[in-house]
Amino acid sequence: MSARPEGAQRADLVADTALALLAERGMRGLTHRAVDERAGLPQGSTSNLARTRQALLELAVRRLAEREARVLALHEMPDPRTGVDSLVEGLALATHRALTRNRALTLARYELALEANRRPELRSYFDAAGARFRDQLGALVTAMGSTAPERHVLSLVAWADGLMYSCVAGSFHARVPELEELRAGLRELLEAMFGVGKPLV
Repeated sequence: MSARPEGAQRADLVADTALALLAERGMRGLTHRAVDERAGLPQGSTSNLARTRQALLELAVRRLAEREARVLALHEMPDPRTGVDSLVEGLALATHRALTRNRALTLARYELALEANRRPELRSYFDAAGARFRDQLGALVTAMGSTAPERHVLSLVAWADGLMYSCVAGSFHARVPELEELRAGLRELLEAMFGVGKPLV
């Protein structure tokens, strides 16, 4: 695989630094100067790449989508037609990764989600980033035989988002569920959706 062009590498560095600052300092701590200083770039480098705050936020959202796609890795999951357990295992691993070694990335996502509610011009970028995950999840539950994929995707996303928020920024922030706990919760949810022992088509 060829190396990324220098300009793309610089954009990745700026975006990754912006995400790290969001997780550490919140939205108020994200400035062009702060990105330059944290990334070790000459003053003005971030402004040359993303001239406005909106442009910097859009860059962060695009990079967030790229990195979260690798964390979730839905395309690597086993064939869901083999049974509920395959989807349980894949989603439990993805959720656990988001809560452990990618915890700061998850926190940055919540910062950007809240800002998107205040900035309509950012909303479309944020929604487009999440649509890819929802579409992949919809394909998985459809392959499992879901007769209401949109509703089932909403239930799964609500479960994952609610759990991640609670364990990253909410009342369970000091506790990370064990992988087996995540498997058990997902299995309960999926078996309720599809029916215990229901044959998949």
